[in-house]
Amino acid sequence: MRVWARPITLGRLAGMLAGRRPGGLLAGRRLAGTSAGRRLAGTRAGRMVAGCALAGMLAGCAGPGREPAEPGAPMSITVTSSAFADGGDIGRRHTCDGQDVSPPLAFAGLPSGVRELALLVEDPDAPHGTFVHWVAWGIAPARAGLAEGEAPAGSGTNGFGRTGYGGPCPPHGPAHRYVFTVYALSRPAGARAGATAADLRAAMDGAVLAQGTLTGRYARA
Repeated sequence: MRVWARPITLGRLAGMLAGRRPGGLLAGRRLAGTSAGRRLAGTRAGRMVAGCALAGMLAGCAGPGREPAEPGAPMSITVTSSAFADGGDIGRRHTCDGQDVSPPLAFAGLPSGVRELALLVEDPDAPHGTFVHWVAWGIAPARAGLAEGEAPAGSGTNGFGRTGYGGPCPPHGPAHRYVFTVYALSRPAGARAGATAADLRAAMDGAVLAQGTLTGRYARA
């Protein structure tokens, strides 16, 4: 079946573009009826104007291409370490195969109003689901970081059943990812001593102003 479409002339296009305003279609027809309108319609420039205007009209109908940010979404902060780059390898010193001390961390871009920082370190590649390596809170925002081996005021229970930091200790095979997530809170977390990762997340609910991640990798050959 053939579908015949009327050509879009300059006059019709002007009416289409202006038709959403009172008198717009009439204005378009008047433009097409003028000698200037007829001369413009027959030129390459006229065809270019019509094409650009039609593209703009279609884009306007489709709406903006970028979705607006969700209201209330946490801002992003930057988490870095002098021990490894984001996506890089974590040194043996910070794993169960070495001294098993926590790496130094630095935080930048903290929002105003932050009262406390909290931290989770997790391995999403563990064979039986996400494994927790560190649960911590009570970190003073003024410090904007943690030194190597430093224990925050609040310390929870990791996947090894111990409090404090437990370094990467994957089974032999491909490298695992270790995600250090820092949370900027509008109030103290108030988690109980020995809290699990789930307990800390529940305690932080509704108080997260910003968060950021740093991901390291480690493999045991």
